[in-house]
Amino acid sequence: MGLFSSINISGSGLSAQRLRMDVISNNIANVNTTRTPAGDRFKRSQVILRPRNDERVYKSPFLPESLKSPDVSGVKVVKIQEDNSEARLVYDPDHPDAIKSGPKKGYVEYPNVNIVTEMVDMISATRAYEANVASIQNAKLMFAKALEIGR
Repeated sequence: MGLFSSINISGSGLSAQRLRMDVISNNIANVNTTRTPAGDRFKRSQVILRPRNDERVYKSPFLPESLKSPDVSGVKVVKIQEDNSEARLVYDPDHPDAIKSGPKKGYVEYPNVNIVTEMVDMISATRAYEANVASIQNAKLMFAKALEIGR
């Protein structure tokens, strides 16, 4: 593993978890949004992450082949996907977005956002972000200690 590999991997994790927290915050902010500018109800979004296996990260040319790890070099965001699960129905015939006819008459379709699920996801993203920060700090500490050995 190269000198900066751990920092590159943790940096990609920081970016991914930050985006995940932004998407979760957007879901929480729109928990009661019954109409978007497109005219339909808000739908919960999820971030899809995959391992990053590209060559955009720095790899030391002096590292022996036996120590090189080409398998994984961090994480990347594949896409932000909408959750198309059923809407939460609340009976409120006076609401402007209430269904006007049919078996669901008088019901309002609220977003499929569950606050408890979003908060658990937020805690998970926060802990992953903190773990990546700790990893970068430990790598910096190891680099500093390695430089002290040479004195």
